[in-house]
Amino acid sequence: MTQTATLAPFKSISYAGRGAGPRLVVTGAVHGNEVCGTLAIRRLMAEIDDGTVVIAGGRLTLVPVCNALAYQRGTRQGERNLNRALAPTATPRQFEDHVANWLCPLLAAHDVLLDLHSFRAPGQAFVMVGPLDNTGTIEPFAHAAREEALVRCLGVKRAVDGWLDTYARGVERRRAAAGPAADTLDLDPRYGVGTTEYMRSQGGLALTLECGEHSDPEAPAVAYRAIRNTLAHLGLTDPSAWPAPEGSEPIEALSIHEVIDKADPDDRFARAWQSFDRVRAGELIGTRADGQAVLAPSDGCILFPDTTAGARQEWFYLARASRRF
Repeated sequence: MTQTATLAPFKSISYAGRGAGPRLVVTGAVHGNEVCGTLAIRRLMAEIDDGTVVIAGGRLTLVPVCNALAYQRGTRQGERNLNRALAPTATPRQFEDHVANWLCPLLAAHDVLLDLHSFRAPGQAFVMVGPLDNTGTIEPFAHAAREEALVRCLGVKRAVDGWLDTYARGVERRRAAAGPAADTLDLDPRYGVGTTEYMRSQGGLALTLECGEHSDPEAPAVAYRAIRNTLAHLGLTDPSAWPAPEGSEPIEALSIHEVIDKADPDDRFARAWQSFDRVRAGELIGTRADGQAVLAPSDGCILFPDTTAGARQEWFYLARASRRF
């Protein structure tokens, strides 16, 4: 049983401007070892409180720490990954279920979400963006142009889409392999739903900004600039104090199109892959425990390679160039 009594209560801080405007929520430490967002949010809070930054219109809600248990432990998760299967539940069993029951209504009360994260290996910041407008069943959406405009203002040069569709296809293969009697969370397509996917399901816009490596001293600055740029872009702050960026620099666009699971814990990569490493069609990516070669089906790049994945867990993703931006 989690000793939740020693944890701080769930906390969000809201600022309302005098003028009209959208409702923006900015979140940090959805994963407890990803603290760049927490540091950036606390820096902004101090500046708002001392009058350096003025919220002129709309409403800004800041959540420095979403997952208090994981944050206290300095780990990615407390009892489970908060950024999977995110939804309110009438029967909370794990600490993250209680977080979801608080966080999901908070997200739904806003128009825009900026969720701040970091990653394990060295690399440049990138943003995860939602789908193109569609009326499908997995992630219907009608605000792609507005999300794309927000992407262009963040100050990063790489954008990735295709997450939930690809994850759902992976679940279908996983279910087929597991058989009809299997009923675990990783076999539910909703397991791919995190903060941004939930926000879009409630009619809002949402971006996940991966600000850099966990320990990169520049990652909090990337997060801070993105928040300030977003505030200016949405008109929550006076543009004369922090001009909204024009967003004219080119952005590399990538679309996730495949997820490969481990079949056995002893499946091994051919080398120490990192996210955005390029692969050519037919290149050896890894070898299964039974000796079967895993080859790249086409030119593209690897995303989120996980050497620690267990059987039936996501081993790596594949992405290819897109003309979206």
